[in-house]
Amino acid sequence: MTTAPVRVAVIPARGGSKRIPHKNIKPFCGRPMIAWSIQAAREADCFDRILVSTDDDAVAAVALAEGAEVPFRRPAELADDHTPTVPVIAHAVAWLRQQGVSVSEVCCLYATAPFVRAGDILAALEALRAGGGDYAFPVTTFAFPIQRALRLDPRQRVSMFEPAHANTRSQDLEEAFHDAGQFYWGRARAWLDGRAVFTPGSVAVRLPRHRVQDIDTPEDWRRAEALFQVLQSEPDPS
Repeated sequence: MTTAPVRVAVIPARGGSKRIPHKNIKPFCGRPMIAWSIQAAREADCFDRILVSTDDDAVAAVALAEGAEVPFRRPAELADDHTPTVPVIAHAVAWLRQQGVSVSEVCCLYATAPFVRAGDILAALEALRAGGGDYAFPVTTFAFPIQRALRLDPRQRVSMFEPAHANTRSQDLEEAFHDAGQFYWGRARAWLDGRAVFTPGSVAVRLPRHRVQDIDTPEDWRRAEALFQVLQSEPDPS
C-alpha cells in the first residue's frame, strides 16, 4: 500500500431510477445533477481522489466529463433498488485497497445533493476528526414537532402517534432532527466493517432547513430547482 493514506470522495450514482428516470444525470438548473456534487467536492479541496461508483455507462461518461474518476463499474448485486449505502462505499474502499491504496477518511457524497456546499463538507470533516467517532454528517430540524404527528387509517380517520402530547405546547417538546441526505464522512475502517451510521458513534453538523431538500419525486424536483435558483440569486442568511 502507499505510505500516505488518501482522503476520498465516493459518489454513488447507479443508472436505475424509476420515479425520476436517469435522475443522477438529468439536467438540474442547467447542469447534470451529479455535476453539482462533483463541483462541491472539488471546491472543498480536501480530497485526493473523487470517485463515482456506478453501473451505468451514461453516468460514467458524465462523471468523467465533470472531472471525477470512474475507475471501476459497480457490480450488479450492489446496484438494485434495495442496496444500502454502506456496502456500496465499502466496495469502493475495498477496491482501492486492492489497488494498493491506503485510505484514511471517505466521504459518501450523494449524486442528487445540489444544495451541498464545500464549507459543509469541510465542517463535517473537522467534526469527524474532533469527535473521534466513526461518522459525521449533516442534519436539520423537522419543521413540525414529530410528537404531534398524525396517522390516518384506511377510512382517513385521524389518530395521534403520541396521544400523550395532544395538549403539550410545541415549544415544550424536544426538538427532533433528520438526516440531510447530502453526504456522510466516515473512517475507512467504519465503512469496511459495515458499521451503522445512525448511532452514538456519529457526530452531526446542523444545517438550516432551507438548504435541505429530498429529491425523490417530480414534485420534489420542481421545488428543489425553484429553491436552488433563489439561493443562487440571493445571499444566504445562514
